Amino acid sequence: MDGRCPAAHPQDPTPCVGPPVVSVLDAVGAGADGCEHHGARLLASLAGGRVYPLPDAPQGVAIRVFKAADGIRPFCWFDGPRSEPSQLSHAENRARHHL
Repeated sequence: MDGRCPAAHPQDPTPCVGPPVVSVLDAVGAGADGCEHHGARLLASLAGGRVYPLPDAPQGVAIRVFKAADGIRPFCWFDGPRSEPSQLSHAENRARHHL
């Protein structure tokens, strides 16, 4: 594979971790295939996103990406203070509501 997977955001400086294994779709069905790492980061940055394994993907990969995305902040490669719910991970938002 040349470069990075299609799910890698141009401003995300991190390298791929393996080949594309999932397809991440947004709320209207547009999406990109990605490695586990970038698939999770993309899913974390989408409202209403979904993840599906690619045909030859390892068993359980979509669940791993879904679980990883839960703890990742949207557009996590951007620095700066984050206090709004839309800037926090799903896990952080759940924890705030259980205080």
